[in-house]
Amino acid sequence: MLLDVTNLTVCYDKAMLINNISLHVDRGELVSLVGPNGAGKSTLLRTITGLVAWEKENLRGTTGGDVTIEGQVSFDGQRIERMPAHEIVKLGLVHCPERRRPFREMTVYDNLLAGAYLSQDKESNAKNLATVYKLFPVLAERSKQISGTLSGGEQQMLAIGRAIMSQPKLLLIDEPSTGLAPLLREEVFQTIMEIRKLGITILLVEQEVARVFKMASRNYVLSSGKIIAEGQGEQLLADEVIRKTYLGL
Repeated sequence: MLLDVTNLTVCYDKAMLINNISLHVDRGELVSLVGPNGAGKSTLLRTITGLVAWEKENLRGTTGGDVTIEGQVSFDGQRIERMPAHEIVKLGLVHCPERRRPFREMTVYDNLLAGAYLSQDKESNAKNLATVYKLFPVLAERSKQISGTLSGGEQQMLAIGRAIMSQPKLLLIDEPSTGLAPLLREEVFQTIMEIRKLGITILLVEQEVARVFKMASRNYVLSSGKIIAEGQGEQLLADEVIRKTYLGL
C-alpha cells in the first residue's frame, strides 16, 4: 500500500469539511475521487499533501478561523500527517493543484525547473525534463514563452509537467479537465494514462465521471466530506442512487 489515509477529519471552525475519511492507493494504481462540487475533494488532497496543515500554522487568523485536523496519513510506510509539505514532496508525494496555477511571469522552462527545486541532481533533472517534453511537445516548442500567455490547455500541461519534475511516486491531480474544450480534455486524459505507464501511481480528482471510470482501477465517491461508495466504475454506475444522486448521470 503506497498511500493509507485513516479516519481523517478536517474542520474549519465548526464546519466539518472532511468527515472521518479512510482510503488507500496501492502502488501502480490509478484511483479516482469523484463527487459533486463542494464535496471536499480538493480539501482532501490538500490535507494529504500537507498544505492545509501549512495554512493552519502560517495563516492563522487570516483565513476566517482555526483549522483542526485529526486522523492519520501514511505514505510508503511512513506517517506524514505532521510533516511539512516540502518534506512530503521529497518523499515522492506530489500535488498538481486545480486551476493550473503557473508562475505567470516566468517562462515555461523556468516553471518546469521550479518543479525540481528540491533536487540537486542535474542529470536526473535533465532526464525528467526530457520526459516532460516527450509527453507534451508543445511545452518544448514554447519553452521560452511567458507562462501567463499560454492557453488553458497548455497551462494544464505545464502544471502536470512541473509536477513530474518533482519525481513523484504518487501524483495527486486535481480537476485537470476543468475549463478545457473536449479535444483538449481527451488529450489530457490520454497523457495521464501515459504517465501511469511510466510507473507513477495516480490519485485523480475529476468531474468527467464516465471518462475517468474507464481509466481508473478503483473509484471513491465523496459527498459532503464523506466517502459514500467505493468500487469499480461498472459497479458504481449500476447503482441508480449513486449514479443519479451523487454522480449526476
